[in-house]
Amino acid sequence: MGRTRKDAIADATVAKAAAETPAENSTATETAGGGARLSDIAYERILEGLFERKLPAGAFVSQNELVQLLGIPVAPLRDALRVLEAEGVLTIHPRSGIQFIKPGLELTRATYQFRSIIERAAIRVFAETADEESIRSLEKRHLALVTAIEKQGLNAQHLADVEALETSLHHAVITSLGNPLVENSYRRMHNYLKLLRLERKLTAPLVLRTLKEHLAILDACRARDPDAAEAAVQAHFTAALQRNLGMY
Repeated sequence: MGRTRKDAIADATVAKAAAETPAENSTATETAGGGARLSDIAYERILEGLFERKLPAGAFVSQNELVQLLGIPVAPLRDALRVLEAEGVLTIHPRSGIQFIKPGLELTRATYQFRSIIERAAIRVFAETADEESIRSLEKRHLALVTAIEKQGLNAQHLADVEALETSLHHAVITSLGNPLVENSYRRMHNYLKLLRLERKLTAPLVLRTLKEHLAILDACRARDPDAAEAAVQAHFTAALQRNLGMY
């Protein structure tokens, strides 16, 4: 992941906060460069550690180990850990350590059940209200990627493009509801989804299958057929659940 000037500012601010006295530190942990709260930076660092495998799924670590590994001061780290515990990403064991969630059958099933409930309702709205150009743009991007993978095979750039398309499509569907409560809940659920995908082996046939399921959804939306769009979303999630469970 590339470093930006904003990242550098945040790192410098975090380091400064860590070096200050406890009394000063309680104030310094409020905000970082650009107005970002240090607890929010800590939250993102912890998730990045999981997604980049610095922290293995299911890891049991101490608070001090997290401070050293992620370069986060104690005060904002504690705030972030409490939020992540409430979101189900980890469990805090007092005087013992922090246990990160390990994806398994139950988390996989619950994640896709949640997605199905929310997106089956959202896709009906999207199919009826989405801008025509937005639908066609998503279709073109999917078709171009399908063609590239069929010709060149699957490479790292294609995997990044698949992730971007996945985010673009499902984000557009969710935001069509215009409901911030749903959007916030879905954003947290997406963390679970990324954890599940860490254990998934992707091949060209599996990726192409996913992209073509997306195209079926978009085709129904372009036809302004909410029933067909809902059916296509349900078929996509059923197939995706089977892939995540290794049933293919």
